[in-house]
Amino acid sequence: MRVNRILLSSSLVVVALVIQVSVLARLHLPGAVPDLLLLTVLGLALVYGHVGGSLVGFAAGLLADLAPPADHAVGRYALVLCVVGYLAGLVKPESGQVRSATGPMAVVVAAAIGTTLLYAGVGALVGDTAARNVGLGGLLLSAALYDLLLAPFVVPGVMALARRAENDPLAENSSAKSGDVASGWSASGTGLRIGAPRGLRAKAARARVARAGRIKGVKRL
Repeated sequence: MRVNRILLSSSLVVVALVIQVSVLARLHLPGAVPDLLLLTVLGLALVYGHVGGSLVGFAAGLLADLAPPADHAVGRYALVLCVVGYLAGLVKPESGQVRSATGPMAVVVAAAIGTTLLYAGVGALVGDTAARNVGLGGLLLSAALYDLLLAPFVVPGVMALARRAENDPLAENSSAKSGDVASGWSASGTGLRIGAPRGLRAKAARARVARAGRIKGVKRL
């Protein structure tokens, strides 16, 4: 991975983990905890592809395994996020731009469910049955719901930062609307190509033509 990718990914992963452990985990919501770390990995994987996504996922999961108050085997979440990051990177758009929010939303739901199932499956292999005691069905539903609600405020911003770090020309228009991530998610899926409405551009073009016509008329007189 490039140096700028490593620096950006490391910063985003650390910030996401700190917020998840110190804020989201203390909300005591029913069921699962909103997985900000997973959403960060998904946003980076959709820009970096399957190789970068798997590397970021492994590093993020390993950091979560080592960070307190983790009480599971080291490497468990690293394996899960590595697989999820790889699979998410496979659906990276070839053009580099997500045209609709439907695709990323489907990826978030699938990743939330897949992460919960993989985590529970790996736990069953090592003798951890905590997920079974809590109720796997409730965990799947709450994980998908929480991550889907949080995704519009995380994934587009992460993707925009990743593209800017890559000096991607698709990121040039993101600064104009960086404060309205949710509307960018609804409009284009990433908030990267949000310009002036077509009606305003057409009016501006007609105004320039009218001014040019008046100038020509004055010159003829």
